[in-house]
Amino acid sequence: MPAFSPAPSRRHAVCADVSRRERRTVERLRMVDRFAILGLSLSLALAGCTSDGTGEGDATMPASSTTSSSALVTDAPLETATASQTLPVYWLGRSNDDVFLYREFFPSKSTDDPMVAALRTMMSSKPNDPDYFSLWNSPSRLGASISAKNVITVDVSADAFGQKVDEGIAKRSIAQLVYTATAAAAMAGLVDTSSSIQVSVLVDGHTGYDAFGHVSLDKPLTRDASLVAPVWIIDPSNDATYKTLPLKVEGQGISPTGNLSWSLAKVSNDTVGEEYLNGTVAIPEGPNELGNFSFSLIPPPGAYQLSVFLDDPQAPGKRLGVDTKMVRIAGQNVK
Repeated sequence: MPAFSPAPSRRHAVCADVSRRERRTVERLRMVDRFAILGLSLSLALAGCTSDGTGEGDATMPASSTTSSSALVTDAPLETATASQTLPVYWLGRSNDDVFLYREFFPSKSTDDPMVAALRTMMSSKPNDPDYFSLWNSPSRLGASISAKNVITVDVSADAFGQKVDEGIAKRSIAQLVYTATAAAAMAGLVDTSSSIQVSVLVDGHTGYDAFGHVSLDKPLTRDASLVAPVWIIDPSNDATYKTLPLKVEGQGISPTGNLSWSLAKVSNDTVGEEYLNGTVAIPEGPNELGNFSFSLIPPPGAYQLSVFLDDPQAPGKRLGVDTKMVRIAGQNVK
């Protein structure tokens, strides 16, 4: 026998490389989850509410922030132009004791520039999903413009930064602004989505502001893909009621296998009970690629919690990157 094993074929080498990537992807998520108990203890220690109802614990990153599953997402495509009058707004949300960016849509109720309207909603309103949050204050002044070089300039008053947050939440809050501004501009057809879009943030007309005491706004910013949630239910929205079935579930996610798991659990008296349905859904883009997913359900009338997540292959029953929505089925009219 030879002293060394023969070199693997190209096909075997590729498979081995994919296997290593899959293991690294899952390990990132698992390492985040190992700190869940510690992070929960920190949140409880900081329990309380600010004047707008935001939990004080939301101002602090969990103990696991140094090892983030956010590295799973490496590309965050822009929204596409649409004729509908809706505002894309990004929020912060916790999953597996880390903090990511999630998006909701709101009806446009003002004659403001779409970027200003979306940013004002982000800074002055509350998310529909109670799992999401924001640390911005309602600004006394807010404006936005776009240059011929695809640079969005946002000018906001300093009172928008009134809350005290740590560096991790500060970084994510600025990313929240960048994502919301670029999404609103892209959906309104105001920017060239084929080239890079930058966001320059002025505070009271000046550059270089120290945002939340941690982030210097001294240069244009771009989307940071690493902060996008690894699993994200886009539709149904939280607390939605459906009178016609099937219930169509849509979202985006990334998985080392190219598949996500889902479950539908019954809810009674605001308490999540037994699991009613479960299954898996494929991400068409394949393993380790961020992509859209969709599937349909026909449950009987009632209240449910819908969950989409990654299964941890090394810890059966453990859910990684989980996102949840509450949904009510009011009838069984099937199209």
